[in-house]
Amino acid sequence: MTSSPADALAISLFSELLTADQLLRNRLTRVLPDRMEISHFSVLNHLARVQNERSPAQLARSFHVTRGAMTNTLTKLEIAGYVHIRPDWDDARRKMVAISPAGKRAREAALAAMAPVISEMVKDLGVDKVRAALPVLRELRLKLEAD
Repeated sequence: MTSSPADALAISLFSELLTADQLLRNRLTRVLPDRMEISHFSVLNHLARVQNERSPAQLARSFHVTRGAMTNTLTKLEIAGYVHIRPDWDDARRKMVAISPAGKRAREAALAAMAPVISEMVKDLGVDKVRAALPVLRELRLKLEAD
């Protein structure tokens, strides 16, 4: 089977995205504090931004992961003291998750550790190139979320 130029372009695009994702995750994981993982930071960042409790199922949907994967992440965050997990007062079968004061401090420490890495990459690439790439990457993300 022969691939078209459009197929080759798509393969190149996704190959670059996947490789860049892996390299960025590795680089950021190395600077995150206290054995924090990218998934931990992502959940803390989400909870800090929404400033409201979320159920594990809501979080799993937000991150496009299984409930089991989210439960694993939340268990680690709870053990670290970064989130509070309580029963849902309206439905005792469900739980609700909120970021703790320690989780807010851990998120801030992670942001402080990651900022120089990210800033250096933007500086090296050039602000104009990054600004130009964002609409395309955002559109791609929205397309993937819609499918």
